[in-house]
Amino acid sequence: MTTPPIPDRRRWIALAIVMTASFMDLVDVTIVNIAVPSIRQDLGASFSAIQWVTGGYALAFAIGLITGGRLGDVYGRKRIFLIGVTGFTVASALCGMAADPGMLVATRVLQGGTAALMVPQVLSIIHTTFPAEERGKVFGMFGAMVGLGAVSGPLLGALLTEWNLGGLQWRPIFLINLPVGAAAVLLGRRFIGESRAAAGLRLDLVGMALAALGLLMLLYPLTQGRDAGWPLWGFVSMGLSLPVLALFVRYERFKARKDGSPLVELSLFRVRSFAGGIAVQLIFGVVCGIFFLVWTLWMQLGLGWSPLRAGLTGIPFSIAVSVAAGVSVQALVPRFGRRVLQAGALVMAAGVLLYLGEAHRYGTGIHPWQMALPLVVMGLGMGLIVAPLTDAVLAEVPREHAGSASGLINTTQQLGNALGLALVSVAFFSVVDAAAPTQPVGEVFTRAFGHAMWWLVGGLLAVFLLLTALPRRSRTAASSAAAGEVDQAPAQDREPAPIG
Repeated sequence: MTTPPIPDRRRWIALAIVMTASFMDLVDVTIVNIAVPSIRQDLGASFSAIQWVTGGYALAFAIGLITGGRLGDVYGRKRIFLIGVTGFTVASALCGMAADPGMLVATRVLQGGTAALMVPQVLSIIHTTFPAEERGKVFGMFGAMVGLGAVSGPLLGALLTEWNLGGLQWRPIFLINLPVGAAAVLLGRRFIGESRAAAGLRLDLVGMALAALGLLMLLYPLTQGRDAGWPLWGFVSMGLSLPVLALFVRYERFKARKDGSPLVELSLFRVRSFAGGIAVQLIFGVVCGIFFLVWTLWMQLGLGWSPLRAGLTGIPFSIAVSVAAGVSVQALVPRFGRRVLQAGALVMAAGVLLYLGEAHRYGTGIHPWQMALPLVVMGLGMGLIVAPLTDAVLAEVPREHAGSASGLINTTQQLGNALGLALVSVAFFSVVDAAAPTQPVGEVFTRAFGHAMWWLVGGLLAVFLLLTALPRRSRTAASSAAAGEVDQAPAQDREPAPIG
């Protein structure tokens, strides 16, 4: 049985603990990119090994997320969260002590796998700890933290690398996780309440194997494709991943009929808010995957900026995301519902168009302050989307399936990022590769940046249209009814969940 919400002060301390752990993961996803030159020089790593330092983490993370969520449902979300944080902290220490590229790649894969145990429990613990009427506010805080984490990674990585603390060069980007992880484990044991799904759920080992195989067959070629020259085996693998994932869906239906313990509750997709939100997460993940990589490549390779200068440039974006996230959930969504999210997509698209104009006008002579306005507009749009979206996706999810649902949300986001990174080859590098060798690098990268930004505009318009699948009403209008009925009515019998 799921435990009741933790009273008063304790649940807010629990929230701070799980959000800190989630922030640690978000930062770790991006912090490595800024330190790649230092890692390559110190360890003598090849470009392929360097790619796996980042790609290995992402692959292990994406593949393990759904399984990690279900493990929390079965064995207890607090227990699996603490195991995940402990493993993540140990893996971070091993990354910081890596003596060669092979060890660093292996420990990064371990880090991604333990993150897959830790991260799904965050949304599950929030979902089961806070009553329905408080979740909008809490998810707004979570959305603000996501925006802050997305930009803090490169900035923190730049600072730690350039400071060269104790002569350790790049290693502090991993070692900084040790005190944070240790504090999360010690405080989590005391302040986080245990919760799990109703008795009778079992591990779906066949479903785990099929999901892992299907995602690996899809994501591995996307990660390695460009460096390998997009070989035939990559396209064959991606093509065969579709029947494997179809077999996974078929088996999950069989498993649900057999003993009611599938890895993924396919019945969740009958809820319009969940299915629509998952689709939005996928496309929005593609948009973010393209933007953050292309943006970094343009600033550092095209404009020749230092890691620190590039990291500082993102501060206005981070602040705008955090501010918009808080205002969105607390003031706008309760009154205007899904129109706030749709406005966010259009505002972010306007910011992209503004950025296109700035890049075209100033070219390689652009300064960080001239990027501030488009970044603020883009950040405001993102904040209007990311904060209420999680609550909209999970609002109808029964508590016993919270882990499975949050695993799906995170997996969808990671899959979208992977697809976005793969599309960078078409949206960005196709322009770079087609340029004449005599053309200045800065001009080529600036033109490639503009080409890629048009892909973002198309993706955001798709997000705008997909958001119509979400319910129109705000949570404020029906929060009392939702709070009273959420645990009594079966998911398929409830009315569409309000947003916010």
